[in-house]
Amino acid sequence: MSGTNAASGAAPCRFAHYFVICGIDTETGLEPDELAGENFEQSPLKRTFKSKVLAHYPENVEWNPFDQDAVNMLCMPKGLSFRTQADSREPQFHSFLITREDGSRTYGFVHTFYEEVTSPQICSAMQTLYQMHQAENPSSDSPSSSSSSSMDSLASSLDEADSPSSSSCRSAACGGYDASRDTLFVSKALCLITPMPFMHACCRFLSQVHRAVTAASPPPLPLESYVHNILYEVPLPPPGRSLKFHGVYEPIVCQRPGPGELPLADFPLGQTFTLLGVENLVQLFNCTLLEMQILLYSQDYQRLMTVAEGITTLLFPFQWQHVYVPILPASLLHFLDAPVPYLMGLQSKEGTDRSKLELPQEANLCFVDIDNHCIELPEDFPQFPNKPELIQELSEVLLRYGISPVGGAPPTSVPTSTTTPGSVSTRHPGLKSQQALRELEDDGRNGNLGGEQLAVLELLQGNATLERLQALAKRTGVRVEALRGVGGEGEAQGGRTAVEEEELRNAKLNVQLREVVASRFTMMFADYEAFVIHSAPDLESWLTNREQMHNFDKASFLSDQPEPYLPFLSHFIETQMFATFIDNKIMSQWEEKEPLLRVFDGRIDKARLYNVRAPSLRSSNYQRCTILKESAQAIEQRLMKIDHTAIHPHLLDMKIGQGKYEQGFFPKLQSDVLSVGPTNNNRWSNRTATAQRRKDRHRQQTEHLTLDNDLKEKYMQEARILGKNLRQPKLSDLSPAVIAQTNWKFVEGLLKECRMKTKRMLVEKMGREAVELGHGEANITGLEENTLIASLCDLLERIWSHGLQVKQGKSALWSHLLHYQAREEKLEQQQAESPVSSCPERRKSESSIGMPSLRASVIQDMRHIQSMGEIKTDVGRARAWIRLSLEKKLLSQHLKRLLSRQALTKKLYKRYAFLRCEEEKEQFLFHLLSLNTVDYFCFTSVFTTIMIPYRAVIIPIKKLSNAMTTSNPWVCVSGELGDSGVRQITKNVLEMTFDCQNLGKLTTVQLGHDNSGLLAKWLVDCVMVRNEITGHTYKFPCGRWLGKGVDDGSLERVLIGELALPNADEDCGRGCRTPDMQHSPGQTRRVSITSMGGRGYKPTSAQIQEAIGEAVNSICKHFHKPEKERGSLTILLCGEVGLVGALEQFFHNGFKSARLFQKTVFVWDFVEKAVAYMESADQMGDMQETAPLGLTCVSLCHYVSAINSSPRNIGKDGKFQLLVCLGARDRLLIQWLPLLVECPVIQRMYEESALLRDRTTVNDLIAVLQTLHDFPITLEASLVKGIDL
Repeated sequence: MSGTNAASGAAPCRFAHYFVICGIDTETGLEPDELAGENFEQSPLKRTFKSKVLAHYPENVEWNPFDQDAVNMLCMPKGLSFRTQADSREPQFHSFLITREDGSRTYGFVHTFYEEVTSPQICSAMQTLYQMHQAENPSSDSPSSSSSSSMDSLASSLDEADSPSSSSCRSAACGGYDASRDTLFVSKALCLITPMPFMHACCRFLSQVHRAVTAASPPPLPLESYVHNILYEVPLPPPGRSLKFHGVYEPIVCQRPGPGELPLADFPLGQTFTLLGVENLVQLFNCTLLEMQILLYSQDYQRLMTVAEGITTLLFPFQWQHVYVPILPASLLHFLDAPVPYLMGLQSKEGTDRSKLELPQEANLCFVDIDNHCIELPEDFPQFPNKPELIQELSEVLLRYGISPVGGAPPTSVPTSTTTPGSVSTRHPGLKSQQALRELEDDGRNGNLGGEQLAVLELLQGNATLERLQALAKRTGVRVEALRGVGGEGEAQGGRTAVEEEELRNAKLNVQLREVVASRFTMMFADYEAFVIHSAPDLESWLTNREQMHNFDKASFLSDQPEPYLPFLSHFIETQMFATFIDNKIMSQWEEKEPLLRVFDGRIDKARLYNVRAPSLRSSNYQRCTILKESAQAIEQRLMKIDHTAIHPHLLDMKIGQGKYEQGFFPKLQSDVLSVGPTNNNRWSNRTATAQRRKDRHRQQTEHLTLDNDLKEKYMQEARILGKNLRQPKLSDLSPAVIAQTNWKFVEGLLKECRMKTKRMLVEKMGREAVELGHGEANITGLEENTLIASLCDLLERIWSHGLQVKQGKSALWSHLLHYQAREEKLEQQQAESPVSSCPERRKSESSIGMPSLRASVIQDMRHIQSMGEIKTDVGRARAWIRLSLEKKLLSQHLKRLLSRQALTKKLYKRYAFLRCEEEKEQFLFHLLSLNTVDYFCFTSVFTTIMIPYRAVIIPIKKLSNAMTTSNPWVCVSGELGDSGVRQITKNVLEMTFDCQNLGKLTTVQLGHDNSGLLAKWLVDCVMVRNEITGHTYKFPCGRWLGKGVDDGSLERVLIGELALPNADEDCGRGCRTPDMQHSPGQTRRVSITSMGGRGYKPTSAQIQEAIGEAVNSICKHFHKPEKERGSLTILLCGEVGLVGALEQFFHNGFKSARLFQKTVFVWDFVEKAVAYMESADQMGDMQETAPLGLTCVSLCHYVSAINSSPRNIGKDGKFQLLVCLGARDRLLIQWLPLLVECPVIQRMYEESALLRDRTTVNDLIAVLQTLHDFPITLEASLVKGIDL
């Protein structure tokens, strides 16, 4: 839930819930803050001490209980900080938020300032600490070393630059503290806790309260009046309205977006863009959408908060569902160990180097160094669609407001109290005029200052006359309108102050930047509703079966998207934020729509009304945001015309004389007047009470109607256990028991995530295989499969980084594997030195004649990965190793082996780590084992350029032929990615190993010999080829002779491969023990039709026609799949149930092949005779009458002579196969068939009943083959080698 809507709900409409004061407790004195990581080598002034909540008003608010520990921790995340009069004591502003159990948020706004320490005990304690420190470290305190003692936790690097640390300001001993000479100051924080993030209003209110304390004369009313007013008499502005209330000195205005607008976001987005630059910010936004781990890093707490809130507000209509802690207190650092997606902010200590930061896991981490304006991204993730155009559009919006899109410029709109008019400033006096000039420049930027005008302004900066004019104008209250308007939009500034001007500018810039991003989602998900699956009859049954339900038709949705969007979208629709969005959509049937969803659906309806989407359906053209102007106007109108004004602060009924005004000290407020609100005599509270009663009544009704709310929440928790339970670590109770319980939740969550992921991978894969078997619809999976595997790699990295003792390298999994490898290699070495190690080797060599089996070895697979020069990082190596293990179906087995070394696991992991929870670990390995039921090619298909060793084995049929041959055999292996080239095989050695670039899935083997010597005939059963890295073994059945004067006289055959089944190691040589003829696969069956004289299997004419239909159908299906998933067309043309085989059977039906005392006749003989007849007829001029027929005749003759004159000895069946393939490619088959049927030769060579002589059947065949003309058939090089057409 976004905090922007959390506040409405049941909470009454009060602007602020609590006013809190944190600081030093003089009773308990100085307590070192151990949790913040104490460093006793530092000077006492630089150490951190425990702060306390000194007071909070009211005592408690029913709907938002006060969490003392959390508020104290976040108001002063690094405890108290001390200064002396020599140090900079600029007040600082920062914000924080607390996420409650149900995901709703409360915001805190903190103004920290320095107050003089009056307690003599604390001064003397500091003096003692300082003397002890000096005695221990005599040389440490040279005057320069503590030029500004630890700038308070809140000090930003910007303020460091201005701190008056010049030599003029310090005495020689200024680095230390001497009670007799120095004045001691300590930090104190004023905090407002509000239900909605009205950052600017709170910042101004708090700075005015502080100003009242430091001003020379007391404020108009006692401070209690102002605090009481903001707590009880200032309401939240209603949606779509603006509200004015009164601070101590000036009125304060805030506004709230209407129901159709983007929700409230008051943190300055412009500053976020300024700090990081558009390019970096879009990348960070992308990582957030893909739910990676995001760690923000800055010295300044307000920057952490601004960037975190900026990023999450851009997510509209989606919401971050995981751990969200924009400011991580020092005591919660163990939370960085969380093996879940998170968005956290970490304060960098002054002068610490990023490289010294030890983070438990970095494999999936996006590290954002805000102060240095740079980000470190995780490895390979998909880019946001139309990223360059989005960056361009955002840059244009920023430039209109005078902000550089490059980033790294110091932000001009930091809402710190230092820029608030009238705040106490302890800067150099000369800075005043610079500041005035800076404000002038900012105001100039409110218009559209182009580059030239800005340059003019910069020239004027040093101009003393201009500075004097400026100061005069300020004193007399005249506004410098002319300069502001240079090329500006000429807005009517109705007497607004510079601060209001700045706020308006921020608000307009905010909404325009957000609209640009929101319009991207409106375009991308314009049709999402069509793919939401409403399968449950009522809310209760939906919640109960939430996990089993299929809520969104991902495959159809993706198939409807433009190609360039797919890599990103296939990842994004797997995220928790998308799942929650769809859940909210489904629940909106029975409940009130979630606010963000309501706004988003409204926008989609509006776009549909204007018919924006229809023409651009499936187009990836970038469409710019069209409502930038109106969105900014809506805000401006609200701020120009105030809708509501709150009651003015007034005197309260309080005791006189208490809390006497003392300049520079915040008084002790009277709690009795602040603990309760006014009696119900004003309209606002009456209205609230009735509204509240109405809401209560409504809630009771809905509870009766639907489920018990707790039960519903429980189901929703169940549905996404990881996100919400751990969304916000409990800031208060940090006992070991709580930490242990948190870790236990992580372990359970990881196991559940593993179960869900493996199940999803199986369903996807099986779904796809079912489609290939002809069931159901085809769906987009190659991309989705890659997404799922990438997310499995990410899950394994998170599991391996949970509970690490010491982090080594960026990938925890690879680091563990390296430790394992080192140990195993040491053991291997010891075994090699001992004499008893030769016997297992012998057994291996005997295992089979064909292919010796590959031993499953973790180390061997690691070595393969280590030898791949393409992979440069540990994270990349770990991912490659996971992909390889998954492809080999060894992932579970390998990880089990890795974890079986318990001594190593104990050494590397803490007791609570996932990998040391025995039962969960077993279940986890079992879930991974289930992935062995499907085939993955996730390694082969990704690493396409690596060198791979292949082993080829030729298996002859020994009973019927010579096992030996005198000729010189050769082989050429082809795959989807290329071929190996011709490889000579040593005579009589029937196997070879060769290295070549990854061939992908293997498709064909060309096998041949040079026919030399006396024993040149060779009957080959099959060829086996194995990829020695992945272990995939392909079988290429042959079952035919190679040799002149035997079979069809072929010296070379193109064999079509099929993946041999794994896990049959003993049978790996399949077929080497002479299989029975009728069991030989595909091509052998064709043998029985041709060369074996017609004995054996003869299909009926119906079977033949069906086979042709099936073969053509398979080719059509092939072209309807997405290109990346098509597989091999060669198998569909020439494989066992391919088109060539089916047509061969058609031509063999009724063919008079075997003649008594004569050679066997082949179909190719018929084709040659027909062509010879046509050529002679052509010469006699018989075929000139019909020109097209003549041309067809010429083409057939041309193709046949080209095949005959080819240098390859592919035999008569090979030539027929080639003719069919070329005819299919060039769309000539249906023209050649009538020619062959008309030819008189047919009567001599075919029986009367042959299919080829039946006109109707031939016409049906032509109609079926006609459908292939719609597709661009391309032939593999191995098929058409040496054909010159």
